[in-house]
Amino acid sequence: MTLSPYLDIIFRSVAVYFFMTIALRLFGKKELSQLNTGDIILILLISNSVQNAMVGPDTSLLGGLIAALALFIINYGIKKLEHKYPKLNTLLLDKPEILIHDGKLDFKTLSKLDITNEELKEAMREHGVEYFYEVKLAMLEIDGTISIISKNSNLIQTHYKRKHNDKSSGSQIS
Repeated sequence: MTLSPYLDIIFRSVAVYFFMTIALRLFGKKELSQLNTGDIILILLISNSVQNAMVGPDTSLLGGLIAALALFIINYGIKKLEHKYPKLNTLLLDKPEILIHDGKLDFKTLSKLDITNEELKEAMREHGVEYFYEVKLAMLEIDGTISIISKNSNLIQTHYKRKHNDKSSGSQIS
């Protein structure tokens, strides 16, 4: 048993990891915590399609475990580097987006993020806010939640978890 085929599996797994990280970043999947059926099917199909790219001709248990171990190690290493070098974190993750500031909606950002009027109003109701002018700050956080800070300091602030946007329903903010 030579080490070379296993180093090949490690190299292939790391390459697939970086490809998937870049692809998810480019395609702007902000709501990974809010997957719909189509998203889950896509992830399953992608994992199946890249399996052979990671392990090559080695379909043994050891080959699969080495590929998985390589993925865990690279993920752990990336997390450590993100904490040490915040600019790397900025490169890999989306930044929070301002949706409303002092009662004024940022229509350009709302349109870019495909956030509907109903979705924004639902988030406001979750936070106990009825009107846009009552919102001091509304942000789409990197985890897909919409945080709202009311001008009324007596209201309890909560988080609204953004549901996956179905472009066929609801009216868009324009």
